[in-house]
Amino acid sequence: MPPIDLRSDTVTHPTPAMRRAMAEAEVGDDVFGDDPTVNALEARAAEITGMEAGVFVASGTMGNLVSLIAHVPRGGEIIAEAESHTIIDEQAGHAVIVGASARGIPARPDGTIDPALVAAAFRDPLDLHEPRTSLVVLENTHAHSMGQPLRPAYTAEIAAIAHGRGVPLHVDGARLFNAAVALGVSAAELLEHADSATFCLSKGLACPVGSVVVGSAGFVARARRARKLVGGGMRQVGVLAAAGLVALSDGPDGMIERLAEDHVNARRLAEGLASMPGIVGLDPTRATTNFVIFGIAATDPGGEAARLSRWELRERFLEELRAEGVLMVSYAHDTVRAVTHYGVDIEDVDRVVQACRRALAACGAAPAPATPVN
Repeated sequence: MPPIDLRSDTVTHPTPAMRRAMAEAEVGDDVFGDDPTVNALEARAAEITGMEAGVFVASGTMGNLVSLIAHVPRGGEIIAEAESHTIIDEQAGHAVIVGASARGIPARPDGTIDPALVAAAFRDPLDLHEPRTSLVVLENTHAHSMGQPLRPAYTAEIAAIAHGRGVPLHVDGARLFNAAVALGVSAAELLEHADSATFCLSKGLACPVGSVVVGSAGFVARARRARKLVGGGMRQVGVLAAAGLVALSDGPDGMIERLAEDHVNARRLAEGLASMPGIVGLDPTRATTNFVIFGIAATDPGGEAARLSRWELRERFLEELRAEGVLMVSYAHDTVRAVTHYGVDIEDVDRVVQACRRALAACGAAPAPATPVN
């Protein structure tokens, strides 16, 4: 039986409809603007997000990077959540390539950053000692808070602070459509007050490759130029863009509405895990999108497992889980992350719950599960 892979929603495989569309895609040289399938994807991405234009890029990291290049002058500063993907998971591209500093603000439990702290983080543009604040970045959904979606009203509040100081707002919307589905709003509503955004096709939307950057026509022109700078100019890439068109379609092959299934499965997984001895820090009501994040702790203070660090115990748990045919991943602050996605159904989730129970016992974090009596 193949493993149940919950390491990320990036492990998804394209749907049959995507594979057909990719095989039949009309293509051209995208650097010259000649790929009709890419052009159609960019137009659809702009339409569905309420923006003027879009540009297809290879990844979410590239999408954020070209957005920063388009917005931020060398020596500028970015305000973002302290543990956001832009700051800690993109190899410091903001510093290495953009030439910008970053000012991190800790997240609150709901994934937001305090608007008062955002306002206070702006630099004094008249002080020669300080960099100029040039961009504010939000992450929606917010990964480290267990995939919490940021509401339109909150984004509007942060945008008002930024715009009041003449600074744009960028949304790292890697899982933007998860947020939209969880909140029951459109992607356009989520981005109504943002100046730009990037969203991934290759996560919950199940495409094999790619993200799209959206914003005003002028911003996208700068982002497209930045894409070329970082080696992201692609040629007959309509074979990949075709999958994105399927994912963003309104018909039965579209992948946006089905994200609700992933959210249901994540809640089911969280509820199954939360009451287990050895699982800590998991409130299942916080499983609102497709992330489940939890810690491992020994239940017997006198046992061998209690003498291990949380890191060591977590790694033993993951090893035992792999032996059970279930893949999860180490995550921040000695936690474990599981991500539900296309290709994982309710039966898989129930198998995972039972596998976790056995893995907890095998690594010494919890007592062995009772043997059923016939």
